Amino acid sequence: IHPHDLAQVCADSQVAVRSGHHCAQPLMSLLDIPACLRASCSIYTTRSDIDRLVDALRQAQRLFL
Repeated sequence: IHPHDLAQVCADSQVAVRSGHHCAQPLMSLLDIPACLRASCSIYTTRSDIDRLVDALRQAQRLFL
């Protein structure tokens, strides 16, 4: 699943993530990785936030695989 597609499914589920090169394009090119998805947690992240992320990733899996 392309990271940009994952990011859209997450956004539709009100989950904020980032997709792309994350300022590491030379490394990602070297590793032949077109893009990646990043989800960040902090002390303010709740169990509900994590559950929404997992649900969004499962939804993407059903849609794209």
